[in-house]
This record gives sequence, C-alpha cells and structure tokens, in this order.
Amino acid sequence: MEAVAMAKGVLTMAHKPLLLNCLFSRSSSITSKSGVIFPGLQHGYRRSFVSTSDATSARSGTAWSKRSFVVRASSAAGEEKQPSIGFLGLGIMGTAMARNLVKAGYEVTVWNRSISKCDALVSEGAKRGETPEQTTAACDITFAMLADPAGAMEVACGPQGAVKGLSAGKGYVDVSTVDDETAKAISDAVRKTGAEFLEAPVSGSKKPAVDGTLIFLTAGDKSLFERASPMLDVMGKSKFYLGDVGNGAAMKLVVNMVMGSMMASFSEGLLLGAKAGLDPKTVIEVIGQGAISAPMFAMKGPSMVEGQYPTAFPLKHQQKDLRLALELANKVGQPSPIAAAVNDLYARATKNGLGDEDFSAIIEALKVNVKA
Repeated sequence: MEAVAMAKGVLTMAHKPLLLNCLFSRSSSITSKSGVIFPGLQHGYRRSFVSTSDATSARSGTAWSKRSFVVRASSAAGEEKQPSIGFLGLGIMGTAMARNLVKAGYEVTVWNRSISKCDALVSEGAKRGETPEQTTAACDITFAMLADPAGAMEVACGPQGAVKGLSAGKGYVDVSTVDDETAKAISDAVRKTGAEFLEAPVSGSKKPAVDGTLIFLTAGDKSLFERASPMLDVMGKSKFYLGDVGNGAAMKLVVNMVMGSMMASFSEGLLLGAKAGLDPKTVIEVIGQGAISAPMFAMKGPSMVEGQYPTAFPLKHQQKDLRLALELANKVGQPSPIAAAVNDLYARATKNGLGDEDFSAIIEALKVNVKA
C-alpha cells in the first residue's frame, strides 16, 4: 500500500497564502488552478512543520509534518471558500486557541464579556463581535470556551445568546468543560435552530493551547466533527470522537479528576520528602525516572519547589472539575473517596485565596495543614 502523508503548514504562491487540507501520496504533486505548487514529495515529506509566521518566506525547502491542517484559502476562482469562524470567550485558553486560528489564516470573529480582551486579537487580524448572537449570525462555525457550566449556558442561551444567531447550516462547538447535563441542554437548544452541535472539551492547559497541541474530546453531530476537524487540527495535536453528547464531558471530567488527584499526591510527596531531609529537586528527578514519571511533574515540580505558581490552569477551575466529576460519580453510582478527599482540599485552598493561582499551588494548602 502506498504511504500517505498529511501536510500541516502555510504555503505561498504568487504572494498569496494557499489553503491545503488534503492527504497526498509521497509521489504526488500538489496543484492549483494557477499551476503546480509542489512537484512531488518523494524526497522527505517527514520534515518539520513550517509555522504560519514563516509562510511568506517558504521556498523549495518548505517543511512538512504528518499532521493535518487548514490555512487561508486561495483566492483563485473555483476554490472552495473556507468557513468563517466565531470564538466566544477569551480567557487563558480561548485567547491562545483563537490566536492560532487567526495565524492559520481563518476569518475569525471574537467576543468576550470584557471587551478589552478582544483588542489584541483584533490588532492581529480578527474581527470584533458585538454579542454572542451577532457572532454566530456572522459565522459558519462558532467555538465557545467558557469558564464553567453557568457561563456556557448564559453565553449560549441567555439574552443575545449564541443560539439566537444560529440557523440551518451553521455549527456550534462548545470546548468548555461542563457537566453532561449542561452539554445536552446546550445541544438541544442549538439543534432546535437547525444548526449542528459538537461538544469538544480539551485536555491541556495554557502551553498546549499556545503551541496548538491540545487534545479534543468530542461528541455530537458527526458531520460537524468532520467540518470542524481542520480547525481542531490547527488548535490541537489529536482529537477523539466519542459518540453521543455527554460523552465528551464525561471523558474530560475523568481526565481532570485524575489530574487533580495526581497533583495533590505529588505535592504531599514533595513536602514529605522535605520533612524527611530529602532534596525536593532530587525527589522530582527520581520520580521522573520511574514508572510514575509524568510530564506534569517535570513541568510543574521545579517551580513548586521555588514557591512559584504561574497560572496555566487556575486552581478554582480544577476544583470545579473535581466537583463535577463527583457529581457524575454519584449519578452513575461509582464510589470515589480519593477524589472526594482531594476535592475538599482544593475547595479549602480556593476559599483561602488560592483560586486564581495555578492548580499546582495546592501544595500551599498542604503546607498550612502541616504547620497546623
């Protein structure tokens, strides 16, 4: 069977960005109505990704990766028009995700409750949406990244909400972390308009959002999953289609329940090691070389030892996800005593003013307990 490669990057032809979203064989050529762009890839399609910022200087050495992607559509006559994109919610995650779509050449309209948060992206080429309703009315596919279930419901279904601007042929992709009931309620409201719905909560925090290496946990309308896949590929490194609405939310809550518990246990280990006279940096190194090694420990550990917690995933959001996971566990009848204990710890930490710190600041709550 002939090997097949998938390109991700931005190419230029006659000073115009070109959209590529296709599989091609190692021996194939890529052409457009204006002629051959790449006359064959038999010599090294396994090269690295060329970023959008370097696109205008792409030459014969243009780099490639096997990940799929979408960039700006060619203006050549007859080319399929790329979808216009809306993005609602510009927090830590939403800003980075929307920026990657802008960099990839999409026409993006952004909206946020605090209007000033739109300014940077507007200066980079995005349009400003006046309301969620106006944004969805103007766009083919709209993404929403809100902080919690209440925010997701309000933006989707409240006054001037996103649902009011939807109609047949449009799509609404909610990438917020919510419970399954909220996901289903938003899905029902969206589908009543004739539009399609996809829940797509993400695994990953600030750096993966910036780097475009998030993991999307999707469920809902399969046709919208297929339509939105090029955009998901710009923002992430992988995506899972999990079937019916609610499954994406459940998967995300399972992942974040485990993550919160891991961070609390790691924090306990660092403190116990220090109390026993061990160098915390050596504790991190030893953990990193064994079976319990985890990228999260290697990334967060050094700054935790220094008492620094630059916010990538706010502690209050980790506590919210633990709470939602426990609600799911209660609903399906699964005892989760470890998650319950960890949730209590995060809840106390939030109450004591650590909510806006990175969730790795949970170690500070344990320090208080040790002193007590």
